[in-house]
Amino acid sequence: MRILSLPLLLLVTGCAVPPPPTVPLVPGDANAPSQLTPSESIAIAQRLATHPWRPFSNNMLHAKDQAGIRVNTPDVSHEPGLPRKGWWIPGEVNTGIPYKWGGFDDPATFDAAIAKGLAGGDVSSPEKRRADNTAVSAQAAGVDCSGFVSRCLKLPTVHDTTQLPAVCTELPSARDLRPGDLLNIPHRHVILCAGWSNPEHTWIYFYETGGAPDYWKPGLKQAPLDALLALGYTPLRYRGMAREVAPDSKSAKEVLTRGVKATAMAVPQPTIGEP
Repeated sequence: MRILSLPLLLLVTGCAVPPPPTVPLVPGDANAPSQLTPSESIAIAQRLATHPWRPFSNNMLHAKDQAGIRVNTPDVSHEPGLPRKGWWIPGEVNTGIPYKWGGFDDPATFDAAIAKGLAGGDVSSPEKRRADNTAVSAQAAGVDCSGFVSRCLKLPTVHDTTQLPAVCTELPSARDLRPGDLLNIPHRHVILCAGWSNPEHTWIYFYETGGAPDYWKPGLKQAPLDALLALGYTPLRYRGMAREVAPDSKSAKEVLTRGVKATAMAVPQPTIGEP
């Protein structure tokens, strides 16, 4: 008796292999500026964190730009002996869109700017924080913390840390955090939650731009939730974010792959990233 292979048997019998089970999603608020799923949000974060680009010496700037705004690109020559040192190397392929105060670039706009010779990033400083929007250079490209998060939420325009709460709902508890949610401190910093990093739900994965240990590039990190909350973060959920039917965060679908999780930097004692 001839034994048919599984693919041939399915073809002969007219049966199809059932698709893997999917988790039902409830759409976000239709009035929100954008609509997306947690998986989409985290995928955008990963693209920004791993985007390859090749800068050259003309993309370095440690002086005032044409408008008189001081720019410091986070290349390897920037404060190499200090904790908030630069990282990208001219002439080589680097990964991750660099930090830029007031930046809101995606990979396409960033690459175009670098090709035109614009500065590859512009680090934050107490002086820039005091000057706020007037310290944003038009001759530099990259993303800051809120620009990064705004991209990860598919927002049509950048929403800074004071504007994000208006398009979000504050969560009753940080224990309700799910991938795509935010931890925000108005006027200071914001990070993107990427899931729980231990079964006890005491550590979380998160993406941020502007925080230790790699200050001036986006990256995936993990830290104790209580240590983050002690810094003053408020848990928020974007109103346009689709959510699972599951009622609690413990059953929320994981969106990080095992390989991506392995790249997460552990930050046992987190600090607010930007000075």
